Amino acid sequence: MKPTLLILAAGMGSRYGGLKQMDELGPNGESIIDYSIYDAIRAGFGKVVFVIRKDFADAFKERFESRLAGKIKTIYVYQSLDDLPKGFTVPEGREKPWGTGHAMLMAKDVIKEPFGIINADDYYGREAYQQVYDFLNESTDPNEYAMVGYPLVKTLSEHGTVSRGICETDENGNLTDIVERTKIGWEGDKIYFYEDNGKTEVSGDVPVSMNFWAFKPGFFPLLEEEFIGFLKEKGHELKSEYYFNIAVDNLIKKGIASTKVMKTKSQWFGVTYKEDKPMVHAKFKELHDKGVYPEKLW
Repeated sequence: MKPTLLILAAGMGSRYGGLKQMDELGPNGESIIDYSIYDAIRAGFGKVVFVIRKDFADAFKERFESRLAGKIKTIYVYQSLDDLPKGFTVPEGREKPWGTGHAMLMAKDVIKEPFGIINADDYYGREAYQQVYDFLNESTDPNEYAMVGYPLVKTLSEHGTVSRGICETDENGNLTDIVERTKIGWEGDKIYFYEDNGKTEVSGDVPVSMNFWAFKPGFFPLLEEEFIGFLKEKGHELKSEYYFNIAVDNLIKKGIASTKVMKTKSQWFGVTYKEDKPMVHAKFKELHDKGVYPEKLW
């Protein structure tokens, strides 16, 4: 059974200020999602599941259905604030989405096979898809997951701070700890993460999660169980977020799961801020010029 690619595309991008999932960034009007799916098909993935919001579903399908027809099976699922486990309701005044863990749960009824998961607005590189595909085909332990780890220094923006999951690994390359730092950036030639009580310098070599992970279908019930715990503790807050990588961290610490951190030579880039767009345009043109991609993807 071929693995599936799950694409988180429901967010608006508060730092970016708009719907960047469909931004035309390639030389022939391609979006980052186009390259992601092209690389996934090339690696051997058999299905793509999009997590989107219903209010832009028509525009989203209009863009991608014609391009992907006959190339890969597509399924759409919808994220909404009130799609919660039984017994829970949205607190009055909450508008912020529940986060990546909640978005991921929207696909629990349509994915029954091993799968990779990505952000819609990140370019991960051809080699990373092959690494995830190979892991999903070779790993037989239902509770062994994997993550593509990129060096922090190669994932920053020159135009402001970013949010990153900073990882620690053991001698075997397995994840031992992941901490979500929501404000990381350059200060001169040094990198810091900022908190209410100050700033802490961090090495540019440390691996970070860019939300490209590999899971088995048995992860969904564990993720839902962790989400229920999150809702009990923080569900009343108006801006709390449930990240799936923090759920993985909890499962590792409980001894339930393990996660292999796969180092990659692939180049990551993305558009956190609108000012990042010229850089992304240039990088895609370079990849086409080098022959990594054909003149036209589809």
